Amino acid sequence: MTRRLAAEALGTAFLLAAVVGSGIMGERLAGGNVAIALLANTLATGAALVVLISIFGPISGAHFNPAVTAYFGLRREITGSQALAYVTAQLAGAICGVWAAHLMFEAPVFELSTKLRDGGAQAFSEFVATFGLIGTIAGAVRHRPKAVAALVGLYITAAYWFTASTSFANPAVTVARALSNSFAGIAPHSAPAFIVAQLLGALAGFIVFGWLFAPSHTVHAPAK
Repeated sequence: MTRRLAAEALGTAFLLAAVVGSGIMGERLAGGNVAIALLANTLATGAALVVLISIFGPISGAHFNPAVTAYFGLRREITGSQALAYVTAQLAGAICGVWAAHLMFEAPVFELSTKLRDGGAQAFSEFVATFGLIGTIAGAVRHRPKAVAALVGLYITAAYWFTASTSFANPAVTVARALSNSFAGIAPHSAPAFIVAQLLGALAGFIVFGWLFAPSHTVHAPAK
């Protein structure tokens, strides 16, 4: 269990270092072009996810996300105490990852974001993003287990661009990004709505995709 928690903490830390670090780098190099900065942020995050899930997945399952841990908890694949330990490790790792990114780019280590991400559209975007993430994981585990890392990385890369919120889809990421007044930040005032929407998206994903990808499901050939 110690190794599993270490994998969750390290993986989440590297994920946040990639998210925040690439956001800072992209913003500094883009010359005010927000689209270019977001593209850099997107590609780095998606690529990091593929690598991190590939190397830490065999140890801990590579959740890096309390919503994903909740999903597997609802599936009874992880106990309540284990889930709590996972979430604690994820939160600690996420915050350390943000601080590491700040140190690498000579930004203040301890700060709060002022970037507001308020409104119903933003919260709904987080519901959709997390619902889709759970669907990606559920479908991949059921039908393409060897492709989980690539599919999750590709999904998040796409969701950065088709959601108004740029697809946080992760309560630990949301908390940690509130501690960075950078391109990737979110104001603490905006974070609660994101987290509630993410957890609701995970619950909806558990219900819908648990039914859709049930082992008893039989694929029928289309009628001619």
